Amino acid sequence: MPQVSVIMPAYRVEGYIARAVQSVLDQTLADFELIIVDDGSPDGTGAVADGFAARDSRVRVIHQANAGAPIARNRAMAQAQGKYFFFMDADDWAEKEMLEDLVALAEENGLDAAIAGFYIDTYYDETHFHRQLLSVPGRIFPSRQAFREEAWRLFDKNQLYPPWNKLLRADYMRDSHIEFPDTFWDDLPFNLAVFRDIGRVGVTEKAYYHFIRARAESEGARYREAMYEKREEEHRWMQELYAHWGLSGDPDSDEMIQRRYAERVVGCVENVAGPACPLPRREKRARIRGMLINPALTRALAVAKPRSAAMKLLFLSFRTRCASLVLLEGQFISFVKRHNGRLFATLRANR
Repeated sequence: MPQVSVIMPAYRVEGYIARAVQSVLDQTLADFELIIVDDGSPDGTGAVADGFAARDSRVRVIHQANAGAPIARNRAMAQAQGKYFFFMDADDWAEKEMLEDLVALAEENGLDAAIAGFYIDTYYDETHFHRQLLSVPGRIFPSRQAFREEAWRLFDKNQLYPPWNKLLRADYMRDSHIEFPDTFWDDLPFNLAVFRDIGRVGVTEKAYYHFIRARAESEGARYREAMYEKREEEHRWMQELYAHWGLSGDPDSDEMIQRRYAERVVGCVENVAGPACPLPRREKRARIRGMLINPALTRALAVAKPRSAAMKLLFLSFRTRCASLVLLEGQFISFVKRHNGRLFATLRANR
């Protein structure tokens, strides 16, 4: 049994996967298996993965027809033999001490989940990027309740959203029957399931994982017709989680939930306002007005405490319920996103 099963779905990442795989092979912890799932890639992704498998017995490649990252990860989990799972994307990379440090943290403290900080590297041209560090002070939570009461701080720093900044005990995952749901943006529902009834959690402030925002065809770069409905669903999931935890009335937790929702409505506005959205201008205004008059947004704006001047201004414009004004703001955000990646990355990081 290897200490860690590193699980890596791969699709159309021929130019990126070698760096990702090499960063795993360079880990100071040698006791791991790397399971790459070639998800029906039409390019040379599978061949690159097979080349690594031919040279290193710790690498195993599964080839399948395209089914999406959630199915790919679930298939790898079903075959994984490690004591711990670590999920990694095939276009990212990790610093070499990551697995050793996380395993040590988990082993020394009997953790179900060991969470680390991470970097978001947003490339605005071929060689230049904005680097954002997301981490929280290190802590071993003494109880399940202690973790729940402080989870809002981890949500605030994006520590609980992605699957790839944490080491998860495989037996806990199997005993809890936790898998990735077959949906787009599967990270949040997966992690809500992971942490819903988790026992021992520990956090290190050290950051190892580099999440790369670069490719034009990445998830966040295109129009999503159902984005707003998805955000509404996620908001309900967050509220239900905190109700399950008995923390619905906790002021800090509620403020985080409501601010999170309002900030994501900004993204929904930009999604509709941008040129990739095929709707006529009148329909765009109608969609945005529907968001502005939603009672959920009214409540969120009453509770949320925005952290930046830009977000304060956006929330003020939301309160006017003027769809034309908010549409113009959304178009401006979209323009900055498309034409000044550096500025957009900075504003997003400091929101």
